[in-house]
Amino acid sequence: MHPLEKYELQMTRRQLLSRGRGCLGVAALASLMQQDQASALAGSQGVVGGSGNAGGVPGLPHFPGTAKRVIYLFMAGGPSHIDMFDYKPALKEIHGTELPESIRNGQRLTGMSSGQSTFPCVAPMFNFKRYGERGTWVNSDLLPHTASVVDEMTIIKTMNTEAINHDPAITYINTGTQQLGRPSMGSWLSYGLGSPNENLPAYVTMISVGASPGQALFSRLWGSGPLPSKHQGVQFRSGGDPVLYLNNPAGVDAGIRRKLLDAVGKLNETRFDDVGDPEIQTRIAQYEMAYRMQTSVPDLMDIESESEATFQMYGPDAKKPGSFAANCILARRLAERGVPFVQLFHRGWDQHGNLPRELKKNCQGVDQPAAALIKDLKQRGMLEDTVVVFGGEFGRTIYSQGKLTKDNHGRDHHGRCFTTWVAGGGFKRGFDYGTTDDYSYNIVENPVHINDFNATLLHTLGIDHRRFTIKYQGLDLKLTGVEEAKVVRDVLAAS
Repeated sequence: MHPLEKYELQMTRRQLLSRGRGCLGVAALASLMQQDQASALAGSQGVVGGSGNAGGVPGLPHFPGTAKRVIYLFMAGGPSHIDMFDYKPALKEIHGTELPESIRNGQRLTGMSSGQSTFPCVAPMFNFKRYGERGTWVNSDLLPHTASVVDEMTIIKTMNTEAINHDPAITYINTGTQQLGRPSMGSWLSYGLGSPNENLPAYVTMISVGASPGQALFSRLWGSGPLPSKHQGVQFRSGGDPVLYLNNPAGVDAGIRRKLLDAVGKLNETRFDDVGDPEIQTRIAQYEMAYRMQTSVPDLMDIESESEATFQMYGPDAKKPGSFAANCILARRLAERGVPFVQLFHRGWDQHGNLPRELKKNCQGVDQPAAALIKDLKQRGMLEDTVVVFGGEFGRTIYSQGKLTKDNHGRDHHGRCFTTWVAGGGFKRGFDYGTTDDYSYNIVENPVHINDFNATLLHTLGIDHRRFTIKYQGLDLKLTGVEEAKVVRDVLAAS
C-alpha cells in the first residue's frame, strides 16, 4: 500500500473535515459567484424583467402595482411635525408648562437636551387653519400652497423610528437599517425593476442649493451597497456639468469617444471571460450609459423650454439652477422620461434654536414647489401612477431645547412620532392617518414604522418586500430590514 493511502485510511474525523472544508468553501464560492454573475448580467446586458423594463430582475414585479415611479422629497434634519401638520388646539393651554414624566416615560434623549433641568412645552407660534373637504389642520402661515392640495394627500401623523441622531436616522429610513453600506431604496428599485429609459439612470438624486446649512449628506445615502454598482444613484449638480466627467475633453468628439469605448469594451469582455468578475459587466454598462447620457442629459436639463405658466406655478425660484423649485421641475421631467426613482434632498430642518425664524425660511423654499409638483403631475395625467413623498428622518420634541421666550425657542430630535405626507400612485386622496397624544409626543393609534412605510411604497410598485431579497453575509438582505414589517393597507386606495 502506498504510504499516502495508508495515511488517509488512518485520518481522524477532525483531519478529514479539516482537509475537506477547503473544497466545500471553493464550491460555495463558485455557486455564489454564479448567482452574482447572473444578477449582474441581468442588470447590465438589458435583460427584461416581468415589468418589461430593461435591466429588471425576471419575475418582478410580483403583482400589478398602482405606481410606476417615486419622487421622494426628503427634508433632511427633522421637520417639526408639531408646527406643520400635527396640530393640537389643546397645546395652547399647556404652553410653558413642564412636560410630564408620564408622557416622556424615560425616553432616550440626545446629548443636546438630556442635561436640561426643565422641559417646558411649546405650542406652535404660528396660525393653523382647516383645509380641504375633510377639514385637516395645516399651518396656514408656513404652508398655504401645500394646504391647497391636501385633498390629494394621505397625511401620516404616526411615522416612527428608533434612531434619534441624524446620520443613523437618515441611513435607516433610506436603507432599512442603521448600519452603513446597505443599498438605498432607489438602488433596490433600479436593481429589481430596471427602467424603461436606457438613456438616463434609473435613480437620480439632487441636493438643493440655497437652503439653510444642515447636516452632511453622504453619497452612501444613494449608494448600491452589495448590489452591482450600476444601481447606485447618480447625483445631478446645479452648476457646471450636471454629471461629473460626462462631457468629452477638448479635442475628443463623439466619434473618437465611440471608438474608445468599443476598444475598452473588448478589453473588459476579455477580462470578464478570464476572471468572471460581475463588476466588469457593470463597468461596461456604466460606460455605455455615460455615452448615451451625453445626449439625453443636456436635453433634460434645458428647462428653458418650459412655459412661463409652469415657472410661475413653481414659484419665484423656479429659474434658479439648483433651487428646490428648479429641482422639482427636473424631477417631473425625469418622471416624464420614465426614470423610476428621483430623490430631492433639502437640508436645514434641524432647528435646535431659532425655530420660528428658521422653520419659516425653510417652508418658504419648499411649500409652493412641492404643491406645484402635485398640480403639475395631475394636470399631465401622471399623478395616478407617480408616488410623491414629503418627509424627513424624524420629527421634533414638544418641549423647548434651550430657553423658551415669548417669540423664540428650539426643538430637539424626536423619533417617537412624526409626519410624512404622500400623494398619488395608489395612496388614498384626502386622508389623515394615525393619532398622537395631546402633546404630539406618543402614538395613540395606528403607528407606522419607517420600515412599514417602505414596505407600503414597494407594494404600490408591485413588490412584495418579503420576497424582494438578495443573499449577503448570510442574510436574506431586504430594504425593510430584518425585523417584521407590514404593508399599511389602510392608506391605500385599493389594497
